[in-house]
Amino acid sequence: MPKNKSLIYQVREVLNQKLRIGESRHHDKQIGITHDGIYSWGTYNTYLSKSCAFVKWVRSNYDCKTLEEARQYVDAYLKHHIDQGYSPYTQKTIASALAKLYGCSTKDFIPTQTRRRADITRSRRNKAKFCEAKNKDFVDFCKATGLRRHELKNLTVDNIEFDKATGRWMLINIKGKGGKLRNCPILSEKAIDRIVVTPIGYKVWDKIPSRADIHSYRADYCKALYKIHARPIADIPKVDRYYCRNDLKGVIYDKRAMAIASRALGHNRIGIIASNYLHGGGAGE
Repeated sequence: MPKNKSLIYQVREVLNQKLRIGESRHHDKQIGITHDGIYSWGTYNTYLSKSCAFVKWVRSNYDCKTLEEARQYVDAYLKHHIDQGYSPYTQKTIASALAKLYGCSTKDFIPTQTRRRADITRSRRNKAKFCEAKNKDFVDFCKATGLRRHELKNLTVDNIEFDKATGRWMLINIKGKGGKLRNCPILSEKAIDRIVVTPIGYKVWDKIPSRADIHSYRADYCKALYKIHARPIADIPKVDRYYCRNDLKGVIYDKRAMAIASRALGHNRIGIIASNYLHGGGAGE
C-alpha cells in the first residue's frame, strides 16, 4: 500500500469499495442503501472517468493532495462545466459521479441545468451513411424485439421460446446491462422466423450495422408494446396514471402498461421510458 496515495489512487480505492456487482439493486433500493453502491461495470467506468477528470483539474488548479481537500471545489468544477456550455446531461453525470465519490447527494452541490428531452442527441433518425431501406429486415427485427446492440450481437436460437401462458413467442435469458437477465415478447412473425431458422451454434445476426440507430428502434418497440397493453386514460384510476413533467407536462400514461414495456426493455423505473422511449406517442387524452 503506497504511503502517499495519488488522487487517482484514492478515487479508485473509494469507488472500488462501493462496487456491488452481482447484487440486487432493487433489493438495496427497498431498504434505502443504493446511494452507496455501484451495480454495473458501465456505471463504474463512467464514474471513475468523471471522478478522475475532477481530481486532475483540482490538482492542477489548487494543488490538492487528498479527496477531503478537493471536496470544497466540487461546486467550482461544476460551474466551470456549466460556463463551458456542457450539456445538462453531462453536467448531471458529473454531479452524480462526484456524489457517489463523496457519499452524498447531488442536492449537496450547486444545481446543474435542467435536462430536457428535446436536447437529447444520442438518437436521431437522420444518421449518416445508414440506409434503412437497404437494411429493412434488420430494422424491422430491432423494432420487433427492442434489443440493445450488444444483445443483438449475442442472440442465438437458444434465446427463443414459446410461452404457453401468454400464447406468445418470447426472447428468454437476454443478458442486459449489469448482467441482468430478462425475457421479452417478440412483436412480429418475421422476427420469429429469422431466429428459428438460425442453425444451432450460430448468431442470428453475423454483423450489426455500426450506424444503425438502435435506440430509436428500441423506442419504437417500447411504444408498440405499450400500445398493446395500455388502457384508455379515462378508464384508469388516478393512482395508475403517470403524469409527465417539464416539457412533457400534460401527457399522461398508463403505469401498468409502462411497467410491462419497461421490463421488456430491461429497465426497472418507468420514468426512464416516459422520457426516453415513449415520447411522441402512446399518451391518452
